[in-house]
Amino acid sequence: MMSAKLWAPALTACALATSIALVGCSKDPKDAQQAAAAQKMPPTEVGIIVAQPQSVEQSVELSGRATAFEISEVRPQTSGVILKRLFTEGSYVRKGQALYEIDDRTNRASVDSARAALTRQQANLNVLRVKEGRYRQLVGSNAISKQEYDDINAQVKLAEADLAATQAELKNTQINLGYSTVRAPISGQTNRSTVTVGALVTASQADPLVTVQRLDPIYVDMNQSSAELLRLRQKLSQGSLDSSNNTKVKIKLEDGSYYPVEGRLAFSDASVNPDTGTVTLRAVFPNPNHLLLPGMYATAQIVQAIIPNAILIPQAAITRTPTGQAVAMIVNEKGVVETRQVDTAGVEGKDWIVTSGLKTGDKVIVEGVAKVKDGATVKAKPYQPQAATPQGAAPASNANTAEKPAAPAAAKTEQKATSSV
Repeated sequence: MMSAKLWAPALTACALATSIALVGCSKDPKDAQQAAAAQKMPPTEVGIIVAQPQSVEQSVELSGRATAFEISEVRPQTSGVILKRLFTEGSYVRKGQALYEIDDRTNRASVDSARAALTRQQANLNVLRVKEGRYRQLVGSNAISKQEYDDINAQVKLAEADLAATQAELKNTQINLGYSTVRAPISGQTNRSTVTVGALVTASQADPLVTVQRLDPIYVDMNQSSAELLRLRQKLSQGSLDSSNNTKVKIKLEDGSYYPVEGRLAFSDASVNPDTGTVTLRAVFPNPNHLLLPGMYATAQIVQAIIPNAILIPQAAITRTPTGQAVAMIVNEKGVVETRQVDTAGVEGKDWIVTSGLKTGDKVIVEGVAKVKDGATVKAKPYQPQAATPQGAAPASNANTAEKPAAPAAAKTEQKATSSV
């Protein structure tokens, strides 16, 4: 009993020394294994695209509204009562087509009166011309004085002037008689009529009888910031942009669809609106089916210039520093990651437009940017954009997971049966 108490401390000390020795011996091999494993880890895989310069259109999106190509507010040019309306409201009318018929009895009487006055003036002139011919013969033989001949000659000239004035008056009354039929000044679509049969109208009244609008082609008026226009013109003057093909215009309609036909820029205002600080731009579009109507809202995409030798890079590949500088990650020839500062000039679809900082053939990291850092060794593979998952369809991984739970359940049932046996 005494010997056991004497040997207990010694055994404890030996056991402690043995455990310390074992721990000390096993520490170095474990670290060595971890170091070896770290050395044997494969490099991170990243998806890259190869930079290829191309010409990219420099476009701007502006909001605008459609405006009729031609607008004519039809007003009467003579007074009278409306007898007939000769068109259907909202229909298409052609230039010169009769729209209204006004009571023409007063105008017709004026024509008859002017025609009678013309006949009287013509008869008076004939009498004076005969008399002037006789006086010409008598003055040659000194049968009458020279003064008498001059008087008859002056009367002939006055009669000719009166005849010309009466002819002009007759023509004016005939024009007013023609105004009794109100005709369309342009071809286009009519809106509702503001008068009905029996209404009294006056010449050049303030309210139009009807409005005719030409809708094919049609204008789309937009407003652009004067600051944006100034930046664009500065780039054009520096030669960094090409403006040889700057007339194409596309529009997106109110329902989100795109108008199927491209338009062209037809007008740019020469002054800036001081209230809004914008410049008015006008584009013209073919509109054969009258899909665009005046007053309709649209978003226009105007190609104002072309950026030569630009590179399109997916937005996921470009990051920003705290100062706002755009940065791209490049894989060099040795497979090492490099950080490259780039300059961008807007967005084209889902890609950044890079104007400087990259060169042809650079391998830009698109997938796995967050997994690598400058100086890391990576394994580059071509970037494959992921297809969008249709709405209502479950992802493939979820679908596979949903099909597999039945098998483990069956296995557990078999295990329970075996254990019970």
